[in-house]
Amino acid sequence: MAMTRRITRTALTTMTTLAAAGLLLTGCSGGSPSGTDSSAPVENAAAGTEELTPVTVGLLPIATSAAVPLGIDEGIFEKHGLDVTIQQGQGGAALLPAVSSGTVEFAVGNPQSILLANSQGLDIKIIAGYSTSYENVDDPEDQAPSGVIALEESGISSWADLEGKRVAVNTLNTQGHLTIMQSVEADGGDPEQVEFTEIGFPNQLAQLEQGNIDAAWIPEPFLSQGRAQEGIQFIGDSLRAIDGLYSMVTFTNGDYAEANPEVVAAFRDAITESTELAMADEDAFREAIVDYTGMDAEVVDSLNLEYLSGELDRTILEDLSATAHKFGFLDSEPDLDQTILD
Repeated sequence: MAMTRRITRTALTTMTTLAAAGLLLTGCSGGSPSGTDSSAPVENAAAGTEELTPVTVGLLPIATSAAVPLGIDEGIFEKHGLDVTIQQGQGGAALLPAVSSGTVEFAVGNPQSILLANSQGLDIKIIAGYSTSYENVDDPEDQAPSGVIALEESGISSWADLEGKRVAVNTLNTQGHLTIMQSVEADGGDPEQVEFTEIGFPNQLAQLEQGNIDAAWIPEPFLSQGRAQEGIQFIGDSLRAIDGLYSMVTFTNGDYAEANPEVVAAFRDAITESTELAMADEDAFREAIVDYTGMDAEVVDSLNLEYLSGELDRTILEDLSATAHKFGFLDSEPDLDQTILD
C-alpha cells in the first residue's frame, strides 16, 4: 500500500536519530535559546518560493505519538510549511530540558511536567492539546488506554488497597504518580503510604510477575498484554481522577515562541489537523502505530486508543494544577496565563 511505504520511510528516519536522541533528551541542562529567528523560511531566489522550515519534535515511543508521523507522511506538516524531524525520549520530564535549551523546538508530553517546570521558573508554553484517555467520561473502563494492574494474589482490588504497597510508574512526580494518589485518597486510603518506584513501561510487567512490585501503572500496549495474562487484574484507570485530563499536550520554549510566532502557529495547526486525521481514519492511525513503534499489527489492532485532539481546555489544566499543588507536587501553582499560549 502507498501509505505503508510513506510511513516506513519516516519510521526509518526516526530510528536513525534514536541513539543521539537518547543523549539529547536526557542530558540537556536547563536554559533557553538565544531567541533569534533562526528557523524562519528561507526564500529560494531561483524558484521564487519559500523552503520548508526545519523543526524537530520530541515524542515518546508509544502508540499515541504516532499521529505525528502519520501527519508527516500524509503531507500535513509540509502543507503548513514545516520539515519535521522526530526524536524520541523515554518520559515527558526527559523532553523538557531539550525544549527548554532549544535542542528541539517542540515536544508532546504530559502537562504535569510542564506545570512543574514553569513553577520552577522555566519558560515552557503549552500551544495545543494532544490526547486524553477518553472522548467522554462515560466510556467503559474495559476500554481504558492506561491503568493500574496487580496480581490477583496480592489482595489489591481497590485504590485504597494500594496503601502500604509498592507501585511502579514510568516517571516519578508526573501524572501517573499524581492521579494514583488522588484515586487512593478518593477511595478512603492514605496516599502518603503508597510507595512509588520508577520503572520503564516495558519492564513493569516482568517486575510485577517476579513480585518486585505490587502494582504497575502502564499504558497500551502493555496494559492489554498484562490484562490478558492469567492471575493479573485491572484495578482502574487513575487518569479518570481528573475529568478530561490530558495525557499529553503540545509545547515549545517561550523564547522560541516569541521569536517564531508564525512557525508556532503552523505547528499548532498541523498537530490539530494530524490528530483529526488519526481520529477520522482509524485504520491509517493503527498502521502508523505499527510503523512508528514496531509493534505487531495484530497487537495494534487490539489496542484501546486514546482520544486525540489539538483543542485545549484551560479548566482541565486548572484542575490538574490545583491537584498537583494539594499533594505537594507543586510548591505553588504556576500562572496559566503565562503557561498557555493562545
